[in-house]
Amino acid sequence: MDLGHLHPASGATRRKRRVGRGPGSGNGKTAGRGHKGRRSRSGGNSPPGYEGGQMPLQRRLPKRGFRPLSRTTYAVVNIGQLAGFPAGTTVGPDDLRAHGLVHKRGLVKCLGKGSLAHALTVRAHAFSAGARDAIAAAGGTVEVLGA
Repeated sequence: MDLGHLHPASGATRRKRRVGRGPGSGNGKTAGRGHKGRRSRSGGNSPPGYEGGQMPLQRRLPKRGFRPLSRTTYAVVNIGQLAGFPAGTTVGPDDLRAHGLVHKRGLVKCLGKGSLAHALTVRAHAFSAGARDAIAAAGGTVEVLGA
């Protein structure tokens, strides 16, 4: 057997219905489209969501905001929360997760709310300007991690 002798099983294929070829074909005149109406016309179809003139569902429901796909979401930690770490330690996302200050996964951003009394090395994915200034004022350093 070779590719030239392959053919479908008997009864698996049917001949194409030739519509609009006269009354003897059994599908003449209206060609299976019925009488009049939108779907009987050539090119007669409705756009997606069209409900026959009724107000479509997407227009009936209220619209609620817009969420861009390119937005980066951060788990937020304030510098006031970092005061619980001992002086001179390096605080990273894993340490913050271990202390329950941020969620299990995702990027971490440090904000400047609160005060920091001692020097810390803070490692996070993003910092606000106020957080950078407050950490530097306490004698600490800031390390920005790559996403």
